[in-house]
Amino acid sequence: MNDPVAWPALLRAGLHELRLAPDVFWNLTPAELQVMLGKAAPRQPMTRDGLDALMDAYPDQAKGTQNGG
Repeated sequence: MNDPVAWPALLRAGLHELRLAPDVFWNLTPAELQVMLGKAAPRQPMTRDGLDALMDAYPDQAKGTQNGG
């Protein structure tokens, strides 16, 4: 079972502590709010293997093609 959302605490943090306008607060994603509150999970630095995997998955240009056609 999921924990209930602590709306009073979230509203207090967003509107009072972060001084967000209500429309800005309500348009945030949960991940964005966590980052703003400093509660995002720490990430490990990317390794060379991780960078190589990203470069293979998302190349700047298709293999075998050149800029300009």
